[in-house]
Amino acid sequence: MPKVKRALISVYDKTGIVQFAQALTAFGVEIISTGGTAKHLQDSGVATTLISDLTKFPEILGGRVKTLHPVIYGGLLSLRDNAEQMAEVQAHGIGLIDMVVVNLYPFEQVTADPDVSLAHALENIDIGGPCMIRAAAKNHPHVGVLISPTQYDSIIAEMKQHNGELSADTCRRLAGEAFALTSGYDAAIHVFLAGAQQAEDMPQQIQWQLDKVQELRYGENPHQKAALYKESRARPAGLIAAKQLHGKALSFNNLIDVGAALGMVQAFSEPCVAIVKHTNPCGVATAASLTEAYQKAKATDPVSSFGGIVGLNRPADAAVARAISEVFTEVVIAPDFEAEALEILQAKKNLRLLALPEFERRAAGFDVKQVPGGLLLQDQDFFDLNDIEFRVVSKRQPTDQEWQALKFGWRICKWVKSNAIVYAHADRTIGVGAGQMSRVAASRLAAEKAQRMGLSLKGTALASDAFFPFRDGVDVAAEHGATAIIQPGGSVRDHEVVQAVDEHSMAMVFTGVRHFRH
Repeated sequence: MPKVKRALISVYDKTGIVQFAQALTAFGVEIISTGGTAKHLQDSGVATTLISDLTKFPEILGGRVKTLHPVIYGGLLSLRDNAEQMAEVQAHGIGLIDMVVVNLYPFEQVTADPDVSLAHALENIDIGGPCMIRAAAKNHPHVGVLISPTQYDSIIAEMKQHNGELSADTCRRLAGEAFALTSGYDAAIHVFLAGAQQAEDMPQQIQWQLDKVQELRYGENPHQKAALYKESRARPAGLIAAKQLHGKALSFNNLIDVGAALGMVQAFSEPCVAIVKHTNPCGVATAASLTEAYQKAKATDPVSSFGGIVGLNRPADAAVARAISEVFTEVVIAPDFEAEALEILQAKKNLRLLALPEFERRAAGFDVKQVPGGLLLQDQDFFDLNDIEFRVVSKRQPTDQEWQALKFGWRICKWVKSNAIVYAHADRTIGVGAGQMSRVAASRLAAEKAQRMGLSLKGTALASDAFFPFRDGVDVAAEHGATAIIQPGGSVRDHEVVQAVDEHSMAMVFTGVRHFRH
């Protein structure tokens, strides 16, 4: 495009704008601007022409209308290589605008406040800004458009290199970034306005804008490309908010497993450790200390714990760091790491360490899965034990110890791939059966794994993510020493299943809540 001779600047975020405007004036660029930005520039010694002086019309409606005028949009949208249009703008005394520098009212930040009023939200919907951005981006062969302070330095550097001009490739790239901004901005407004109406239902339309966080070496397998993305301009939460303190870059599979480990330990208020492999728990335990919890969790399946992901719901101390360092571990995520713990774990070159200060803050939004040609969206499977109506359906009531074990197992089985069975004590997993095609097979697998690890199932509680279609799963549990079972209920053969429980003098609790995990 030709040399930049005139720039329109109108910004909410004034970071770096004075220095950028000063650099433009050094190239002989004329600056035109709106009220607040113009005053900021003029107060800093930058010569600036008010847009109202060009349009011969004042800003009105408390600043709601500033730039929506043919003098502005004629200068932005006119095609420089079209003689008829050039004659038209000249006849109307319209000056050309070669660069637009605009950023928008902070609608997303304002509406992140759950108590924001509708009136305040509406006042933070930018109208003139997106219009100018879109006009400049549409005419990018002739107009450069900047939307962020992060772009200023590179643009000035290019102008210095090319005597005040921007390349066609740069203008096209800037236009693409501009349209990404405006589409995401409109999507955020749509989500906010639709939210109150659709609080009870799945929305008719979803619009997401995602920003790449980092390239990944590969996907689930080396022949698959992959990258990590986050929702644009959303406040980081959950795994996205974690800070890597040590180790090489996380892999696609690491990230999925870390997300599962994080969810497991967030379910407990007492010190908790989860060891995860392929999104399934190798073991989970609670205790008075993280070290004790780690040792109990590892005891569930010490073989599979090798190369696992470890989640802690307390800051890692030196004692648990020493215990973890004795086993090859891929990743540790915790709210924080004490100095000595960090020193111990950083001695492991290949161990990744993630700190998540806002540990209790979970990422909001939908659980999303892809199918060929589309997406499946659902609410996330969050639950509070206090919200579940536990119903004892057996003749025998669970003991206090069994109740604790039942509730522990119930919190964990939702994280196990279906069909899922978890044998548990009040403070730890004993056997985990994941991903089986029949529930009785999952029950047998969990029991057999526990026995191979030298763990007794006597007195354990069994948690099942879905109902027992037949009594055989109960018979297997009783055979291996379990004394109580928790499950959703709802099978047409519930009466046969309960009858089997009573025959074995076991206790059974229905939750009415299923926890499939595919």
